[in-house]
Amino acid sequence: MNLKCRVWWPRQLLSSEPDKSLILFGWFVRSSFSSLDVVVANAVPVHRTLCSFSVSDLQRSLHSVNGEISMLLQDHAIYTTLGYCRPGSDYEMLNGRLTSVLMEEVATTKATDCSFASPPNSQKIHEDANCIKSHETWWCGCQKLDGFLKSYKESSITSGNWIQFTSSPINISKEVSWIPKLHHIHFEGQLLSCCDAHVIIYEQPNFGAHHFSSTSWNYSEQQQSTLKRPKWVDELLRRQQLSDLDMVFLALNSADAAKMIFNGYQVLPSTYKQLIWSSVAIFVASISTLLYFILQFCHKCLSYGSQRLIYKALAMRVCHTWKNVHIRCCQLVYWPIFLQSSCSRSESSVEHAHHAAIRKHAMWSSIAVDILLGNVVGVTLYIYTEAIYNCILHLTCEITNSILRSGCAWLMGVPAGFKLNNELATVLGMISLNVIQIWSTIWFFMSFLLPYFIKGVAISGIMLGATVPAALLIDVLKFVTLHLSALHWFISLLYSLQIQALTSLWRLFRGRKWNPLRQRLDSYDYTVEQHVMGSLLFTPVLLMLPTTSVFYIFFTIMKTTMSCICILVEVAISILHATPYTEIFLWMARPQRFPSGVWFKILSAQSMEPPTSPEHVFVGDGHSPSDSVTVMPIQQSSEVSGIVVSILQSNFANIEQIILPYYRKVFQGVSLSSGASWAYGIFSGKSVPSALHTRLPPPMPWIHMRYDHYWWLCHDLVLACGLGNSQGLFESSTRPTY
Repeated sequence: MNLKCRVWWPRQLLSSEPDKSLILFGWFVRSSFSSLDVVVANAVPVHRTLCSFSVSDLQRSLHSVNGEISMLLQDHAIYTTLGYCRPGSDYEMLNGRLTSVLMEEVATTKATDCSFASPPNSQKIHEDANCIKSHETWWCGCQKLDGFLKSYKESSITSGNWIQFTSSPINISKEVSWIPKLHHIHFEGQLLSCCDAHVIIYEQPNFGAHHFSSTSWNYSEQQQSTLKRPKWVDELLRRQQLSDLDMVFLALNSADAAKMIFNGYQVLPSTYKQLIWSSVAIFVASISTLLYFILQFCHKCLSYGSQRLIYKALAMRVCHTWKNVHIRCCQLVYWPIFLQSSCSRSESSVEHAHHAAIRKHAMWSSIAVDILLGNVVGVTLYIYTEAIYNCILHLTCEITNSILRSGCAWLMGVPAGFKLNNELATVLGMISLNVIQIWSTIWFFMSFLLPYFIKGVAISGIMLGATVPAALLIDVLKFVTLHLSALHWFISLLYSLQIQALTSLWRLFRGRKWNPLRQRLDSYDYTVEQHVMGSLLFTPVLLMLPTTSVFYIFFTIMKTTMSCICILVEVAISILHATPYTEIFLWMARPQRFPSGVWFKILSAQSMEPPTSPEHVFVGDGHSPSDSVTVMPIQQSSEVSGIVVSILQSNFANIEQIILPYYRKVFQGVSLSSGASWAYGIFSGKSVPSALHTRLPPPMPWIHMRYDHYWWLCHDLVLACGLGNSQGLFESSTRPTY
């Protein structure tokens, strides 16, 4: 069996060739029966390890790392000591002649550790043994270690895995001056010296910079938006998605956290920074608590008045404003709740931490952008109130006189050369003109309130954001076009009754009848009287239909125009709520935080013949020559083993891949079938859609908390984000490197 080994090596360790041996820490990830992934997360010099650690300290550090990393990674691999890397190739494996002589003396001579006792009848073996001792290495090529690392390495070889590298100078790029050369592996009790090695150089992910992902950025959103499936299908898909690289990428994304935990690294903010952020936290907490008090007071007042009929009628009439005000108030109250860190072990992975930070900061960024836009709109409305007031009055007069009254007068004559029923056209035209005149009179007497209304809209935009005045615009448009809605409803009622009457009379002539129980047409024998009555009704209804249709088309156009304006504003509100501002800002600053798959840039590839090695090696504890020896076979292959060096690169998601999943959720309830039903309703005279019913943020229950608790919650969260105790939005801490 030829073992395929992928070695994931951090780039920062390759900047300068090491002058001392390094102890490697990371994960052994078993991908398959014949492949192994070695993820190097940290490298510590041997002398520093001997000076700073003891056996208990090393075990405690490894245990603390495994206690903080993701449970999913810990179930597949544990953070442990991988092996070591020695500088240069100062020692080569023994030649085949010495190996064969040693194998002949195995029957009579026992060995200690990885070295052999000297046979008494071979002077050449004495010389080669002295050569091994002078190089301070075992026979298998492992370097001898002092102190507790010796026993730790021996236990790793006998009960676990151990890997040895040597540094090989290479001229690839300015940042890579050497590459690790795989010498041999002690893998599951076997010594493997001939294997296909793929050294993959990666930039160690850290929070605020980048991470690796084998799937596209919106893969999780696509999986969540699918139809509901049985549980066994979800479990099968989950197993298929968990490929051999998923655990490796999870280990790569957890390498920085593991190194920091292992080294006990902690960033202590300066006193000046603590003072600044303490002041900011007090200010933000005070403002938030004051706003929380105002919202709680308004909520109690509205809850008390919600039993009144007038309040219910107003709430039904201004439903869009009510929904958006409720959403904004809940967001203003809940932002510190969403800002809390989950403190889960999964956030030790940079990928999970990035996703958690986006979810954590999504709410307050949406509030900030909405209020910023609301301030722009509100200040503009407040400054130009008089000009806007005059513009609205002029536009209202133009629509009333030039479109509505002129249109009704035109329809009462001969519109576009069509000969209409004069009596019916006069009746419908007079009714329409009277309704328009009544509403114009009411508007004239109520127009003095318009400047105050404009200022109220401006203040609401400044305080609650742009979505609230936009929703208020929808309700106001529906209110000021109430006369158009009434006229359209009246004309559409006449039009639909005529269409239904003509349809029923046409079935009568054909001898068919609609069966409402089975939803189909059945044959039916009508009487002579029914046929005569149908003939007498069919002619006048058919002749009056063009007149009614002309008025219906006119008012349908007016109603549809107002509905389209309301729908466009509704879509704008939903887009303002659904736009991922946090992800857009982060993508503009650091697109590396949105990986969408990986690729490998091959730097060099070469092959080498398998070294001459014995069929067995002897591994002992090395205490005395009389100790027992364990015989383990070496896996050999006649094939040529290859060495490939590559750099791990990431593809990045574009802005379309980031935004589109959120916008799909907004229009998830809108389909082509609904458009067809709307068209059928318009032509049949049943209804004209006034809303698209796009999705808004889900409603949240009202929160009840003591004011002092709320103040301390806001204070602690702002202070934690500012001082870096929790992972903030654009936080980038200095990382120690070795």
